[in-house]
Amino acid sequence: MISTQALSKIDLFAGLSEKLLATIADLCEEVSCAEGEGLFRESEKAKRLYFLLEGRVALQVQLTSRLENMTVTVIDSSGQGIGWSAVISPFYYTASALCQTNCSLVAINGQGLMQVLGQQPAAGSVVWRRIAELISSRLRDSRAAMQPYEDIKSRGRYWYSRKRSWLASSRNQVTPGR
Repeated sequence: MISTQALSKIDLFAGLSEKLLATIADLCEEVSCAEGEGLFRESEKAKRLYFLLEGRVALQVQLTSRLENMTVTVIDSSGQGIGWSAVISPFYYTASALCQTNCSLVAINGQGLMQVLGQQPAAGSVVWRRIAELISSRLRDSRAAMQPYEDIKSRGRYWYSRKRSWLASSRNQVTPGR
């Protein structure tokens, strides 16, 4: 079991009462993940929310236009959250989490955390706002990671449309002498 002191150092739970931290600590388990091991895969049912204690975890998504997974962000600071899908409907992970080094993490039962936060509306609203900030941050990271791909795709559309325009205009031109 994780201590309330350790939980209070996680941004999501900073400033919560000792009593509430003790209740949340009962839902927690410290887990280890070896380098190269996955915590979860994209589209799996999301049951646990994780917080990094030590190590580095890559969050990856599968794009339909690419064979390999694309890393959209790397989690490498203690206390950062991973797997917010465990507390947001429809409860399926939106990315895969791959440990790039040996990692220590805190795992929290998502449904249990939701119940606890529902019983403590004031503290719950603070935690939900922080979860919204986490999701917003991940969306920004994902967009930034995909920007080079989008630039290439846009250039391809541009050159394709220019080629089509040129072909259409050359067909409409009448060659003298014919």
